[in-house]
Amino acid sequence: MEIIEKIQNKSAKIGIIGLGYVGLPLGLEFAGKGFDVIGFDLDEKKIEFIGRGESYIKHIDSERIRKSVTDGKLLAVSDFSKISEMDAIIICVPTPLNEYREPDMSYVESTTKTITEYMRAGQLIVLESTTYPGTTEEILLPLFRNAKSAGDNGFEVGKDFYLAFSPEREDPNNEKYSTSTIPKVIGGVTANCLKAAITLYDQVIIKTVPVSSPKAAEATKLLENIYRSINIALVNELKMVFDRMEIDIWEVIAAASTKPFGFTAFYPGPGLGGHCIPIDPFYLTWKAREYEINTKFIELAGEINTHQPHYVVEKAMEVLNEYKLPLNGSRILILGASYKKDIDDTRESPSLKLIELFIERGARVDYTDPYIPSLPKTRKYNFAMKSIDLTTENIKNYDLLVLSTDHTNFDYKMIVHNAKAILDTRNAFAKNNLKSPTIFKA
Repeated sequence: MEIIEKIQNKSAKIGIIGLGYVGLPLGLEFAGKGFDVIGFDLDEKKIEFIGRGESYIKHIDSERIRKSVTDGKLLAVSDFSKISEMDAIIICVPTPLNEYREPDMSYVESTTKTITEYMRAGQLIVLESTTYPGTTEEILLPLFRNAKSAGDNGFEVGKDFYLAFSPEREDPNNEKYSTSTIPKVIGGVTANCLKAAITLYDQVIIKTVPVSSPKAAEATKLLENIYRSINIALVNELKMVFDRMEIDIWEVIAAASTKPFGFTAFYPGPGLGGHCIPIDPFYLTWKAREYEINTKFIELAGEINTHQPHYVVEKAMEVLNEYKLPLNGSRILILGASYKKDIDDTRESPSLKLIELFIERGARVDYTDPYIPSLPKTRKYNFAMKSIDLTTENIKNYDLLVLSTDHTNFDYKMIVHNAKAILDTRNAFAKNNLKSPTIFKA
């Protein structure tokens, strides 16, 4: 196949649609291996950043972008007509949930329709966006078959074009694993589609893992994150039970972790954040209804995890009560706005829900985060808040500090010495060997 020959001799041009936390690092991997890469995005700010060789994602070094741009291997554009010049097109667009916890496929659908306006015969198209089983073949395939340039007879998949699904497995700022070292699951619509997609990813990924179909690949990503969601829900529930029993869940997990088999440690927190775990399980829940199946286990885990910010607020009220203070009117400082430590990503961050809940109950709320200078507008929230400096003077102005994200560069010792009261949802102060009667856990 011509597409395989082009990939193998590195003459294939790679198009990445969506230059976020998935698309940008993937594009850089291909550019670093000598491929010509064009990144497509509607966000002109991202295009300007890349054009200047600057990063807009904390854990991605600007030097990597600068080198790829200077070498002429990476170009970012908003002109989607250039899709016709691409040999391989990788779709990395968001797949959020709507207000009813149903899949919002608008980004995938609009991107697919845009591709059909410019696609040509011989192209390989891969969807990486997390979605429900069946998406690739039920939504993308019919549209690509009837692309604008396909003529009256349409395009035949596996012959005129190649289509596959390969779920992204990005974990921002993971020091052990990166885009190139995380094995890549791939499911092709046909044998030729699978062969072409494997050849593509073999150029930049340490190991490719072929599966029988796009459905199997789509289901693989859901299983990975449902597994995590359910186990996190379990420890979150145990946290609440053990709290009533005056048992420290963190101590119990540490002790259980000494068992060399049959136990994997998961940890409680103020809620689930990120682009995967809070969202992906509900894709399967939604799709299962089509088959008249109720995913009770998944939905229960979702309910428990969704309740966690509310539980933190309840614990905050208990702590303030210890100081004879009502939540209404109290000054609350949220430590950390990103969904996990040491990154600049606020997607689905439980900190945002905490801010909303505290404000609803009359508290005066601020936040501090060294990686989030101001809270971005999201589909759910628009707080227009800026991070305050974490100084001794500022800390003393608050009735309660709520540790939501355990950034490693927080000065935990300084915080303990100056805070009136602290509610720790991550066991961060204990991990830093700090004890004080002013520290409470949630």
